[in-house]
Amino acid sequence: MTASPDLGTRTGTPALLRSVFRHHAAGVAVITAAGERPVGFTATSLSSVAAEPPLVSFGVGASASSWPVIAEAEHVGIHILAEHQHELAATFARSGADRFGPSTDWSTGPEGVPLLGGVVAWLVCRVVARIPAGDHRIVIGQVVAGEPSEGGRPLVYHQGRFTALRD
Repeated sequence: MTASPDLGTRTGTPALLRSVFRHHAAGVAVITAAGERPVGFTATSLSSVAAEPPLVSFGVGASASSWPVIAEAEHVGIHILAEHQHELAATFARSGADRFGPSTDWSTGPEGVPLLGGVVAWLVCRVVARIPAGDHRIVIGQVVAGEPSEGGRPLVYHQGRFTALRD
């Protein structure tokens, strides 16, 4: 038997959304783009959109420091983080952090996109749409290059923290 919703359910608010989504485990990705300086941010909103053509989407806050570059970028990098990359995820999530400093393993990849080292897998995508969605923008990209995993387990975000899958 499944639990039925409480008829005293709270109204739709940002707090309710955050509270409910703390129960939703999500893969952790870092999105990067090239600008005057490279930019990047941690995202848990990555989603496969279509296989033909190969499309993905992610959300980015319109007030995020990386948004001005993402808003103009022709290409973005998408990196699926490995379970041991907690600190990298935290660095790219932290406001004001030196995300591409000496402690970050990265190089310039296809289309000039900054690519992070040691990740489970990566894609370079051509941006095909930017859709306003409340205080965020949904970015849709078409895959143009990538490297699938040769093993390794992904980092996961659940209950407000980075964690690993358990068998």
